[in-house]
Amino acid sequence: MMVAARRVEAAGDEVRYEFGFEDRFDRILTINPDTLEARVQDGDFNSAASAIAAKIVNAWRSSGEFPARMLFAS
Repeated sequence: MMVAARRVEAAGDEVRYEFGFEDRFDRILTINPDTLEARVQDGDFNSAASAIAAKIVNAWRSSGEFPARMLFAS
């Protein structure tokens, strides 16, 4: 499984990413920077959403910034 994400917005109360399989950015992931709670726009928080959200949050914990792009491959 290869999931790619790109940051599209970083407002004060949420960070939004477009994500999908192999650069097909057809879903939206939103992360609350205060709580690190993640949700998807379509309501289907499946394994792809979970994997990319975890990768983004781990990158934030390491650097203190939400990455512009992220890739998860298993």
